[in-house]
Amino acid sequence: MPRFVPCGSRETAYKDFCRAIESGETALLLVDAEELVTVPGPWQHLRSSDNWIPPRSTTDDHCHLMVQVMESWFLADTAALKSYFGQGFRERALPKDPQIERIPKRDVETRLEQATRGTSKGTYSEGKHSFEILAELDPAKVREKSPYAERLFSTLKKYCQP
Repeated sequence: MPRFVPCGSRETAYKDFCRAIESGETALLLVDAEELVTVPGPWQHLRSSDNWIPPRSTTDDHCHLMVQVMESWFLADTAALKSYFGQGFRERALPKDPQIERIPKRDVETRLEQATRGTSKGTYSEGKHSFEILAELDPAKVREKSPYAERLFSTLKKYCQP
């Protein structure tokens, strides 16, 4: 059964992915793109932005991007954010662009901080809140607003078929 293995930094995730592939495991890499993707494939983006080379025998199906950052997916389901942070959450502070993958990383981070500053859970912090929020998101909403998320879910479905 597939499982997600949070690896910490992007660099650590890439190295762990390469080791898994080299040892014969079936693995997928999922990392933030960190910026707008302007090239056709995820490996091409990571080669130009991070100088990462795909391991032998891997294809673009093995590499997935959260564009531009994981928190962009939160913007697809603002009801989940509002429910998670509760009283004091300022939904109006969030970016309104429906194309969540085009919103610059800095804007997503800044506006999320502004929206959560007055909540009982405190200002958003990736290490403190991210995985709990991800678990609350409606996958259908994320897939609808994020072509990269749709691509990831479709790939996972292929790997999970008996």
